[in-house]
Amino acid sequence: MCTRCDHPLLPAVPAPSVASAWNPRRAFLLAAAGAVLAKPALAQVDVGKASVARNIVPVEQIESAGVQQYGQLLEQARAKGALAGENNPQLQRLRAIAKRLIPFAMPWNSRARDWKWEVNLIGSKQINAFCMPGGKIAFFTGILDQLKLTDDEVAMVMGHEMAHALREHARARMAKSAGTGAALSIGAQLLGWGQVGDLAARAGTQLITLKFSRGDETEADLVGLELAARAGYDPKASVSLWQKMATASKSQGGLSFLSTHPSGPDRISKLEANLPKVEKLYRDARKS
Repeated sequence: MCTRCDHPLLPAVPAPSVASAWNPRRAFLLAAAGAVLAKPALAQVDVGKASVARNIVPVEQIESAGVQQYGQLLEQARAKGALAGENNPQLQRLRAIAKRLIPFAMPWNSRARDWKWEVNLIGSKQINAFCMPGGKIAFFTGILDQLKLTDDEVAMVMGHEMAHALREHARARMAKSAGTGAALSIGAQLLGWGQVGDLAARAGTQLITLKFSRGDETEADLVGLELAARAGYDPKASVSLWQKMATASKSQGGLSFLSTHPSGPDRISKLEANLPKVEKLYRDARKS
C-alpha cells in the first residue's frame, strides 16, 4: 500500500481538487522569453521517426485513458493523504521546472500544444516518476528525497518522462502487444482501476509504464536531454542522474524505476556521446 511517507513537506490538510490552480496554459505564456515556439531549430539529437505501429491505437482514446487513469491515481493519493498541496515547496519546484520544459515539447508532437499539462507530487518512498499520454506528470517524493536530485537532474527525469509521452511510446507498445481489438477497449479492461491495490505499484505497472523497449528508452533519454538543454538545464546532469540511479539500485537491491528504465554503462555512454550536440542549446538558453 502506498502510505504517506514521513516527509515534512507533505501537508496533512486535504489536497486541492484535480482541477489544479496551476494553469498549464499560463505556464506556456510565463515560460522564458527566449523560448521559440513556432519554428525552433531542428532537433540536435537523432532519434529517427516515431513508430508507425502506434497508428493502430486511436490517439484520442489513449490520451483519454491517460487522463482517466491519472485522475483516479490522484484521487487514491488524496484519499491516503499522500497528494501534495498547492503550497508544497517540492511541488512548486517541480511545476517551475515543467514550466520551462513544456514550451519545447510541441516540435516533438503537435498535439502537445493542446494537452492540459499537469504536475503533481505523491508521497511515497518509491523512486518513481512518469508522464502519461496527454501531458499528465507525477513524481513520487522518493525519487527527490532518496536521490537528492538537483534541479538539473529533476529536469532530466521530467524531460525523459515527457519524451515517452511525446514520442507516444505507450501507444506504440499497446499496438504491438495488444493489437487492434484489445486497443479498442483499453479504458476498463486494461486499466482495471476497480481493483484495490498498491498505489505506487499501479503507477509503475499500468498505462504509462508499460515495459518500453531499449530503443524507446534511448529515444526518451535523448529527447529528454534536448528538452532540458533548451530549457537551460545542464546536460551533464543526465550522466550524474543515471550514476545516482545505478548507485541507489546497488544499495537497495534493485529499484522499481529501473525495472522499466534499465541503467548501465551503455546508457551513460550514449548520453555522454550526445552531450556535445546539445551543449550550445544549453549555453544559448542560459544567456537568454
